[in-house]
Amino acid sequence: MRVVIMTAGSRGDVAPYTGLGAGLARSGHEVTLVTHGLFEPLAAGSGVRFHPTPVDPHAVSHSDRGRSLHASTTGLGKLLRAASMARSAAEEMTDALVQAARGADAVLAAGAVAPLGRAIAEGLALPSLGLFLQPQHPTREFGAPMLGGRSLGAVGNHLGGLAVTTAVDGVFTDAMRRLRTRHGMTLPGTAALRRAQERARWPVLHGFSELVVPRPRDWRPGLEIAGYWWPYDTRTLPRELEEFLAAGPAPVFVGLGSATVPDPERLSGEIVCALRAAGLRGVIQQGWAGLAADADDVITVGDVPHAPLFPRMAAVVHHAGAGTTAAVLRAGVPTVPVPVQFDAGFWAARLVALGTAPTAVPLRRLTAGALAPALRRATSDPAHRDRARALARRLAQEDGVAPVLAALDRLSP
Repeated sequence: MRVVIMTAGSRGDVAPYTGLGAGLARSGHEVTLVTHGLFEPLAAGSGVRFHPTPVDPHAVSHSDRGRSLHASTTGLGKLLRAASMARSAAEEMTDALVQAARGADAVLAAGAVAPLGRAIAEGLALPSLGLFLQPQHPTREFGAPMLGGRSLGAVGNHLGGLAVTTAVDGVFTDAMRRLRTRHGMTLPGTAALRRAQERARWPVLHGFSELVVPRPRDWRPGLEIAGYWWPYDTRTLPRELEEFLAAGPAPVFVGLGSATVPDPERLSGEIVCALRAAGLRGVIQQGWAGLAADADDVITVGDVPHAPLFPRMAAVVHHAGAGTTAAVLRAGVPTVPVPVQFDAGFWAARLVALGTAPTAVPLRRLTAGALAPALRRATSDPAHRDRARALARRLAQEDGVAPVLAALDRLSP
């Protein structure tokens, strides 16, 4: 089967699909990953074809509009600002997504582009399913992850989920118009199409484990949890980093992935002070935030693979994105989440609830005084490492690709 996987966003919104795509390709499917051209190297060697789309998410996140997200102090405020930015990007990507889907046998749409992917599949009379990295459907059991995950009670949680759904539908209004006018597709509005497909129980598989987020009991049939999709990455660690690791006790990794920060220099200084106050060495990843420090007890690294690095850490401090959270759980090490925005608060709370993290330190409150005691607890209390290792062993027994293969078999003519 010729399959296209559509996604958009930052690295964490793309990397898991390289591993999933590689697994589908090994089973005989012809897989094409369709996303920003910036991420083409992630698919190299995986057996997955690549079809680039426009929009540079790095440039967008560092633009004035991207940095304005830090001006919002509420989850809803950040979501509305992000939706406004994403609207023009979605329209700009539409032609490339349609081009990639023509000639395919099935469309697999990530949560970030699900409304548009569903519409394109409908317009081309192709079967489709969703591949989500976060639980996006409304539930009464927890707060909407994209609003930070804070529980507002059963009714409030459900209404918050509906609000997110409505905001996401609005992102694709211009893109849907483009499908009608430029590509001749006869389609209803985004909200109407979503409601129709919900009634038809459009299948959605989620790329995380029920050990981490149990399936909500009020979800409709067709919403399933598959297990994690681990990124395809065969890289090894650079020599300079290997030498640093060998020169002393296990350090702490600190990285914020694709998140930006208002003042990288100040934050880098706070991190170094916290590490020293806790008596720990550090590996600081520059990332999109631009963190950096130079010292004998700290090394600054660029883009390095998580899989061979994280298991060698005393703890991992991270922005609690879905992808990095998965990598930390896979590694079986304690963690201190530093949620920045959107679903990060939800994943940070899950790590604390699972006992692999002593506490979360939100970015807006990250100081040496707040981070140092969290690091001490994460690295000195063996219970956090024991829980992390036990969970990692159970996650290693799961196969997140198998349910997707079964779903594709059900889509086959």
